[in-house]
Amino acid sequence: QVQLVESGGGLVQPGGSLRLSCAASGFTLDFPLENYGIGWFRQAPGKEREGVSCISGSDGSTFYRNFAKGRFTISKDNATNTVYLQMNSLEPEDTAIYYCAADRLTFTTVQNMCVVPLVDYWGQGTQVTVSS
Repeated sequence: QVQLVESGGGLVQPGGSLRLSCAASGFTLDFPLENYGIGWFRQAPGKEREGVSCISGSDGSTFYRNFAKGRFTISKDNATNTVYLQMNSLEPEDTAIYYCAADRLTFTTVQNMCVVPLVDYWGQGTQVTVSS
């Protein structure tokens, strides 16, 4: 069973930065991390969960939602099965619970999983609050 544990959230002032980490475990030899797409999603109070950025476990190709382009960077460390989300120039509108998710890409692509968040596994989330 794949498990995802997020960390790195917190309170930051507008214009500040945070780096979120997603520690992934439970992959098998038959279906290692390289077979998955990993993504970051967020859900603000009263809003639907939305994709932020996603990355391919195999070739590292990335996808960003428009609001994340130029401010956020997703990356992965295959040696430690960790996926990061570097967030810069944070705005109050970025306040949300941020979730890490993984999908086997059986019925979707890295890009599509970021647009329609119907994925196989979810983490518990980490709170990000942007406020002065």
